[in-house]
Amino acid sequence: MQFVYLLSFLYLISRPGDLPATDPLFIKNTPPRMQKKITVEIWSDVMCPFCYIGKRRFEAALEQFAERDQVEVIWRSFQLDPNLKTDPDKSVAQSLAEKKGWSAEQTAQSMAYVGNMARTVGLEYHFDKAVVANSFDAHRFTHYAKSLGKQDAAEERLFAAYFTEGKNTADHTTLARLGAEIGLDSAAVRQALAGDDFAEDVKSDIALANQFGITGVPFFVFNRQYAVSGAQDVQVFLQTLQKSAE
Repeated sequence: MQFVYLLSFLYLISRPGDLPATDPLFIKNTPPRMQKKITVEIWSDVMCPFCYIGKRRFEAALEQFAERDQVEVIWRSFQLDPNLKTDPDKSVAQSLAEKKGWSAEQTAQSMAYVGNMARTVGLEYHFDKAVVANSFDAHRFTHYAKSLGKQDAAEERLFAAYFTEGKNTADHTTLARLGAEIGLDSAAVRQALAGDDFAEDVKSDIALANQFGITGVPFFVFNRQYAVSGAQDVQVFLQTLQKSAE
């Protein structure tokens, strides 16, 4: 498929920190084909609040989708801030204000807005406890989990650890514990993270995002045919799933 040649259509991609876009993006202007399996690739970052919300909305759509057993979900890595320094002593509010050039009041309002949005899908964000952490090793962790068939569980555990529990998701000991909680061997997780295992997988996902012109997350790609940018409403995801199944 000449997927990459059609990325001029992706002018609505949301930027990091922006509100999600409002419509699914039609990528490939060709007649849909009958496909038994639907592959959904999701570019996300652990530190992206919209990504966790988008995950919940996509899951709600999947529950309503009659052919959900035919859907394969592949999580792909993306870093909103690859140069971010892990700093447990700095608050997320301070880090965000510095990056965006916002006042303390603007930052608080933005975080409250996102927190309220999270509650609509049953999530409770505790930004006051969140740890400023570079997400590269967390992405390596998800790729390790993927190799053992537990990628979705790893993504869910990381999101909860970061946004709700205030855990340092860049810390290898923490990641090993999270791995154990989803059925991975903690010693094996430590060993994988001690070297550079799965670093190339993370870089490959990011390079693919760059190739496709993806500049913000969450970003959902359905069978390399349709894309949805942002934490859209459940019906948007459901309609895109249905269209992908035609």
